[in-house]
Amino acid sequence: MRLTVVGCSGSYPGPDSPASCYLLEADHHGRTWRVLVELGNGALGALQRHADPLAIDAVLLSHLHADHCLDLCGYYVLRKYHPSGPQPRIPVWGPDGTAERLARAYDLPVDPGMTEEFDFRAYDGAFQLGPFAVEPVPVEHPVPAYGLRITADGRTLAYSGDTAPCLGLDRVAHEADLLLAEASFVVGGDNPDGLHLTGADCGAVATRAGARSLVVTHVPPWHDREVALREATEQYDGPTTLAHPGMVREV
Repeated sequence: MRLTVVGCSGSYPGPDSPASCYLLEADHHGRTWRVLVELGNGALGALQRHADPLAIDAVLLSHLHADHCLDLCGYYVLRKYHPSGPQPRIPVWGPDGTAERLARAYDLPVDPGMTEEFDFRAYDGAFQLGPFAVEPVPVEHPVPAYGLRITADGRTLAYSGDTAPCLGLDRVAHEADLLLAEASFVVGGDNPDGLHLTGADCGAVATRAGARSLVVTHVPPWHDREVALREATEQYDGPTTLAHPGMVREV
């Protein structure tokens, strides 16, 4: 399984990165499957450096804040009006209400909304998508939100989504080959409860869960990314890196 970081800026696009978007690729039955985890604002443009947007097999959304889903509006236009003709529907997994939320975002009537372009599916347990076994796990955030545990060819990527420290996050990260974890907060800041992780939280959950490597992501532009990395490495002694656009990791 190959992970490509399309965008990793937290809360809103930064000067050097779109908001959250991660491309996963794995070979299966003679072809390469491509799945997007998130499609936050600004990400659709950057995606085109790494993959043909018409070659995406599915989209997985952790939750419905704009920095994780809003570029589905542009993606809807691309798939609906592309000069090569209307494209086949692809599945979009997310929390209950995803179809209605995105119809409102583009000022469409809820019926049909974007349902002629996307096959919206609400998380309801584990499922298989080509080579990818996906386990969505509820995590702690002010809106319905999920961490994602994604396995292909015996290797597991754990993605925190946006979450505060919680048992669900520990379950997602358990013995993962790579933990991709958000660090929106800094230690000692005025951090509201039930919202996000610090870099130290990322390192602590990686240690607790026995993750084999850690990538710190979703650092907002107003914070120093190196601080998030330092906090994480103070709590976790395994391989740790900062996500950056264009970064590629074999999981």
